[in-house]
Amino acid sequence: MSDFDEDIQHQPEQLAKPLTIPAYRAMAWKDFIVSQLASFGSLPVYLARGNHEVIPPHTDADYIATFAPWIDRPNLRLQRLDDDPADLNPHIYYHWREAGVDFISLDNGPFDFGPDQIAWFERTLAKDRADPAIVTIVVGMHEALPESISKDHSMNQTELGVESGRRVYADLWNLQNQAHKRVYVLASHSHYFMDGIFNTPYWHEHGGVLPGWIVGTGGAQRYNLPPEASAAKAAKTRVYGFLLATVKPSGEIRFDFQQLNEHDVPAAVNARYTAQFVHWCFAQNSQPLRENSRTQN
Repeated sequence: MSDFDEDIQHQPEQLAKPLTIPAYRAMAWKDFIVSQLASFGSLPVYLARGNHEVIPPHTDADYIATFAPWIDRPNLRLQRLDDDPADLNPHIYYHWREAGVDFISLDNGPFDFGPDQIAWFERTLAKDRADPAIVTIVVGMHEALPESISKDHSMNQTELGVESGRRVYADLWNLQNQAHKRVYVLASHSHYFMDGIFNTPYWHEHGGVLPGWIVGTGGAQRYNLPPEASAAKAAKTRVYGFLLATVKPSGEIRFDFQQLNEHDVPAAVNARYTAQFVHWCFAQNSQPLRENSRTQN
């Protein structure tokens, strides 16, 4: 939100009359809804707020009002009221239960979890712990929990983020190892793909390693991998793609990275934005390579 998105800049109507930053900020969320969310059609979409959505002048209230159709979906509303009949208004964080899995979306767009969210999260986990029908917990958020391989670009960026993020990690580790629930942790923020993000000395020395992924390959400028990326199970940058999760009857989930290539871009997108700009997105939308970088293509 501090500068223009290249895709918006290359829309024909913006090329004809370039935007100002105030005008861009006023229309960016609407463009996201039209250009990205609408593409999913009837497939349910659940949003997790990122750090760019907390940049002024936008507020929590703005976010909730704009994205209520996605963060207050009927099943989310029913789950919220089942948890607490007095909890009438949507939150930026939420959860829903489906087929033995509790899907939890946390909000660390401001780089930490506030006390109200922590209290809600721990109440939710306590119910999961006591419910034999829930065998798996999937927790998603924007910034990765602290002390990951992506430590330099995560909740480690603030003191409150470190404190609240370590607490959430410990809660999940205890749930996995005391209540024997399957736990999976997903994040974005760092613009690359990585599997095994918590395989770090810190978590080996402070409890253990949870299964964790970073999937920051949705379109933003691709980052160089951190020097410690060799400790991950898999790591890729300079790619676009998504993570496909397949839930087995046992509650175990298999996660497979699905890479998207230039030839996958629909013809209508090429026509609207030009093939030259689409090629730029694949060929040049990346940080410059560092000397002696371990980046994998």
